[in-house]
Amino acid sequence: MQLKQQESGGGALANQMTMPASKTERAEFTKQSASLPFGQPVALNSISGPTYVTGQLLVQQVAYKLSDKIFSYSPETFDLDVAVKGWSKEEEKNIHGYTTSVVSLQTRTGAGAFALGYIFSNDFDLSKRHVPQTLLAPSLSLRHLRNSLDQLALLYGVASPFVAHVAAADYSANAGFVTEYGTAMQLSEELGLGLVSSSSPYDTQHMSIFATLMAKIIPTLHIYDGVRTSRETVRVIDVLGEVGITEVFNDVSKVADVLNKRLDSAGKIVELLKAFNGELGTDYELFEYSGHEAAETVFVVFGSAESQLAKQVIGHLAAKGVKVGAVSVRVYRPFVEEAFLNVLPESVMNIAVLGQVSDELAVADAAVQSLLYSDVLTSVSFSSKWPSVPRVEDMKYAAAEVFTPTSFASTVLKIATKDNPTGSKLQLPQLENAGQYIFWDVDDSVALCAPAVVGGLLSKDSTNNIYLDESHDNLVQGGVVRTDLRISKNAIDAPYAIEEADVAFVVEEKLLKEVSPSQSVKSGGTLLLKLPNFKEEDIEKRIPSHVRKEIYSKGIELYILDSSSSPAFETDASAARLLVELAFLKVARPGTKHEVMLRLGQMEGNTPTVEECIDELDRSLMKFEIPATWAEEASAPVLPVTLKTNSFVPFEKQESEQDLQISDWQAAAKGLVFKEAYATQTTLRPDQTVKTYTIHVKENRRLTPATYDRNIFHIEFDLGNSGLTYKIGEALGIHADNDPELVEEFINSYGLNADELVLVPTRDGNAFETRTIFQSLVQNIDILGKPPKRFYESLSEFATDELEKKKLASLGAQEGADEFKRRNEVDTVTYVDILEEFKSAHPSFSDLVRIVGPLKRREYSIASAQAVSPNAVALMIVVVDWVDTKGRTRYGQATRYLSGLPVGTAITASVKPSVMKLPTRDDAPLIMAGLGTGLAPFRAFVQYRAMQKAQGKEIGAILLYLGSRHKREEYLYGEEWEAYLDAGVITLLGAAFSRDQPQKIYIQDRMRQTMNNIVKAYITQEGSFYLCGPTWPVPDVTEVLQEAIETEAKMSGRKVDSKKEIDKLKEDGRYVLEVY
Repeated sequence: MQLKQQESGGGALANQMTMPASKTERAEFTKQSASLPFGQPVALNSISGPTYVTGQLLVQQVAYKLSDKIFSYSPETFDLDVAVKGWSKEEEKNIHGYTTSVVSLQTRTGAGAFALGYIFSNDFDLSKRHVPQTLLAPSLSLRHLRNSLDQLALLYGVASPFVAHVAAADYSANAGFVTEYGTAMQLSEELGLGLVSSSSPYDTQHMSIFATLMAKIIPTLHIYDGVRTSRETVRVIDVLGEVGITEVFNDVSKVADVLNKRLDSAGKIVELLKAFNGELGTDYELFEYSGHEAAETVFVVFGSAESQLAKQVIGHLAAKGVKVGAVSVRVYRPFVEEAFLNVLPESVMNIAVLGQVSDELAVADAAVQSLLYSDVLTSVSFSSKWPSVPRVEDMKYAAAEVFTPTSFASTVLKIATKDNPTGSKLQLPQLENAGQYIFWDVDDSVALCAPAVVGGLLSKDSTNNIYLDESHDNLVQGGVVRTDLRISKNAIDAPYAIEEADVAFVVEEKLLKEVSPSQSVKSGGTLLLKLPNFKEEDIEKRIPSHVRKEIYSKGIELYILDSSSSPAFETDASAARLLVELAFLKVARPGTKHEVMLRLGQMEGNTPTVEECIDELDRSLMKFEIPATWAEEASAPVLPVTLKTNSFVPFEKQESEQDLQISDWQAAAKGLVFKEAYATQTTLRPDQTVKTYTIHVKENRRLTPATYDRNIFHIEFDLGNSGLTYKIGEALGIHADNDPELVEEFINSYGLNADELVLVPTRDGNAFETRTIFQSLVQNIDILGKPPKRFYESLSEFATDELEKKKLASLGAQEGADEFKRRNEVDTVTYVDILEEFKSAHPSFSDLVRIVGPLKRREYSIASAQAVSPNAVALMIVVVDWVDTKGRTRYGQATRYLSGLPVGTAITASVKPSVMKLPTRDDAPLIMAGLGTGLAPFRAFVQYRAMQKAQGKEIGAILLYLGSRHKREEYLYGEEWEAYLDAGVITLLGAAFSRDQPQKIYIQDRMRQTMNNIVKAYITQEGSFYLCGPTWPVPDVTEVLQEAIETEAKMSGRKVDSKKEIDKLKEDGRYVLEVY
């Protein structure tokens, strides 16, 4: 469906939609971007007057019209530049008479250098020096732009006006996308940049223009909510078109050009804002006050949703007599103290600064202050406006916190009235007469676009104001989408999720187990569920008990949509979606006229289907009478009522696979000779996603006797000029080869040509590497590894023998779980073994590489400190070997590879961080327990502490407990430990050789024998405990540490919960395990 943009009372998007050439098929409605109104592209010349827009669209309109170039740092799915790219491609003109150039750039270290290079280039057209240069970016990119912004600020006197429109959006691993203002606030303060905030889509266009005008004075950042408010589709009645933007910008620019040179930047901006208001007839202020005229408590806020909620919630409370007010900061930098103090009422006694900080840790940390609080406190403390200076409080909140009217009102009332309100949700007056609706669906649903289609239909009525917002959580059910739709006769400015919906429509049944849709339905509202193959007797199996109870307790009406009796509506995606749209209109908007429903089909070219759907609704849509027994159902579990937005687009569930291509030496030669034409790169292990290095074997010696059944060896590498660096406690990743002899045996038995070339896609799929089949099997493909279940399933597709096909399919399914476990854990079969067993399954080499996993690097704890041995790295490794059920001796792939490496051999390695880290205090004691090769990281620890002691530094006590079978064969690095003990580096050496005496002795026994030493080092002197090795001793060792805690507590005359103390020590990094 293509929306045509024509201006009228209903707006560009509300009027006309392009009809398909044929009405025989229902046209496919597709959404181009969530940052566009109803997801549809908009012509530049149609943005004017009353029209449907998003804040992000208006930012792009202003940027395109006023700029010479737009430098975009928009991540691919953010779509901060989707509109300007389209307009530039169509060669739309800016107000300067030419096409604005849009340059897409990547966010990385040194970002911004390209823009600086253009602005200060010797070839720069000086006739354009007065034309603004614009940057579009999310706030997460600002950290990488800092150096460039710093240089720009220093050279701004000879630069073009520069404005950055910044979508406040960053990513948190725990919370998904967060609206993050802190980076912009900090940079503007430190670099002397201007910072202007938009509070909603209704003022975004004006603030975009004003920020661009401010850029004539100082480089300016314009920030706005990049997660929600800038992506809401709303109707704005006073949108400026090209003529309006041109007049405002040119007229106010003339004022800017003649501002008094004696004024500082702050003074100039004050005068500029006056001229801007005069031109537009607006009343924007640097700081905008709302609320009670004699407020005793005033909240100071910064940000889009925060400012709107402050105005609405505090205005509502003030109207009820609560003496509370709010100051919304529109221009944060320069922070004009006089203007701020002027808007504060003289009655104020308490000022609560709602200041954003990075995360919950910063909220809890009393030493962390919000940036806004620092400015407010300074202004108020040095003011003589009040006889008694008002109290200023820092009400910190994490960037991940999302406010609603209810939560915001609760915060306000706690401070203003000392009440702790509970109970019903707050309903603001502006939404009292609005219809509020929620759609829940999965992101691959055929009905995903239904809310946008319905919103587009209802927007065609110029008396309606439609609000549409969607949020994605790609970590639930493979991708869940919640869409909020509001309909009102008044303008809707509601930058928050619907809390009390008139109707909630759950289009995908399985979401009833993931979210709680009934919690967001108001009392007496409606819940509409799409339940295919519905049977009344099964309803309690399909609707969770807590949902049933809430339906009953809140008096919610329940409707069921089930079209399974008409197969056409289950198999035809277009008809199924249309049925969802019509069902919603019938339940949520029962007064919708028949001709309006028909128009829904006309929009997409299939009127007969609409008639059929309307008829089908009578059969498929039913109201379910709620039985009284639902009152006795179980209470609701804790399920989310909103989503953690972690994406702006649906999850891409299908990944394209590129087939391997067999080549020859001539093709490889072409790639090497004509590198540019074939995009050939020569790199070190390009298939690896980590940074790799080439290092050389310096020493390889066995630590255990040759006659002993365990081969534990010390291997040391010369780093040379590889550039490899590592920290104490980190691990070395070894990119080991498969055994060449075994590979050659497989090649011969499988009938492959070892020298044939294969063009293999790299791990990330962005490039290819040319290798022989032999090289691929030695270095790329885990052909000698253990096959997972999916290999059997994939291999069954290639079997030509029916019995083998069934056997393989069974091993890949649940029914063959026991046999698969035996093969994997007892027989320890490899891919080669399976291919030899099932000979009728003979995939081509290309298919073989696709279904066999890649070789993985193996990681080993580093047994050296680079500060002590700058050009070397050491490992201690045990060769893994066993005899399988067929009597064959098998070896671990990487340990066998390493044990046989001669001195001078080059290998590929990488470094992996670890939890094993030394305490920050040099004098903090170390209590270390290592079993077998688990001693490796502790050798590095002791080496480093010995170096510190030699340098004259005071080091803490070192208690080293080691465990192995026999002292004569496995006293690993024993001579070194004894020497360190004699030198006073190691304080206590507790060696447990379990099999050297009739009664087995383990490290926990040695620890218990030296309990007083542990109490002193671990508890009294606040040392750190480390355990490295197998998992089995963890409970016993932990029990000893708990005894130590309890012993010290008893000596001190206090009671403790030793388990909780261990948990606390874990959090503090003083109880560290690296077990396997």
